[in-house]
Amino acid sequence: MSARILVAEDDVKQARLIRIYLEREGNEVQVVSDGRTAIDRARSSRPDLLVLDVMMPNVDGLDVCRILRAESQVPILLLTARATEDDLLLGLDLGADDYLTKPYSPRELAARVRALLRRARAAERPAPAVLSVGELEIDTRRFEVRVAGELVALTGKEFAILAALAEEPGRVFTRTQIIDRVFGFDQDVLERTVDAHVMNLRRKLEKVPGGRRRVETVYGRGYRLADPAGGPR
Repeated sequence: MSARILVAEDDVKQARLIRIYLEREGNEVQVVSDGRTAIDRARSSRPDLLVLDVMMPNVDGLDVCRILRAESQVPILLLTARATEDDLLLGLDLGADDYLTKPYSPRELAARVRALLRRARAAERPAPAVLSVGELEIDTRRFEVRVAGELVALTGKEFAILAALAEEPGRVFTRTQIIDRVFGFDQDVLERTVDAHVMNLRRKLEKVPGGRRRVETVYGRGYRLADPAGGPR
């Protein structure tokens, strides 16, 4: 789904690069070059997400974040050259949802934007307390998984992977998408880490009496949860 994104960045080259990458994803992008205009444009156009550079003329990005956060819950991504922990914590305390330190990869920026939009949209609709896929039941409030009524003990990451797959049975999730959903932006996570968690998850689900392979590997692409309604594969 496309989104309306407001980018406040006074570096013309950086602003153009951000626009290119976000528009490639199908988003409608507006660019402004100072904090005062960012506040006015956010109030008038009500974007779905803000990308704010911290160092801007007139009103800096931190003040823009503080002012707009008091008025709405629009997701805010800060771009900052200030890499100290205190500076980053200040941005989060003022209401930013995420931040990137300069220099950054435009691809990572686009990924962060996707994640923020996904979280915002998920928050708008109540998630079901229990996800049911055939005999598999995932209670997202109790953090419990049952197969044919039998409780299966999973680690936090195994539970999160299974819950993500169960939201769309039959859909193939790449390892990168699983990392994005389950591990956030932990840069130390490797694709083989996902493979290890999936292997353990699969083993635990199959140990249940009558258990069968529910988490399927789609070679060269990723993993999916078998959809009982989809018929034989």
